[in-house]
Amino acid sequence: MNETLAGHLQENEDGYQFQYTSEYLNLEMSEPISLTLPLKKESYVDKNLFPFFDGLIPEGWLLNITEQNWKIDLRDRMGLLLLCCKDCIGAISVVENKIQDDE
Repeated sequence: MNETLAGHLQENEDGYQFQYTSEYLNLEMSEPISLTLPLKKESYVDKNLFPFFDGLIPEGWLLNITEQNWKIDLRDRMGLLLLCCKDCIGAISVVENKIQDDE
């Protein structure tokens, strides 16, 4: 949020999880990324992508162009989020956190 790491969004076989970082929560001026995701230490968990994040994904003709050019399934909401929302209008950006394999 505003170029400060606010939290981590993960997808797994059970659905989605979002958690604010402790560093962000400890900032004097931290604010929630959405009214539907108020600041708290505990994780938010849901089987579906949280409406706030889903709302960042383009719709209509722009979504169709994304599907055609990148051959991505429209049901892959996390894939669409990572592909289309790196530089959103507003305070939020979604960037992939690539985990380094030490092997």
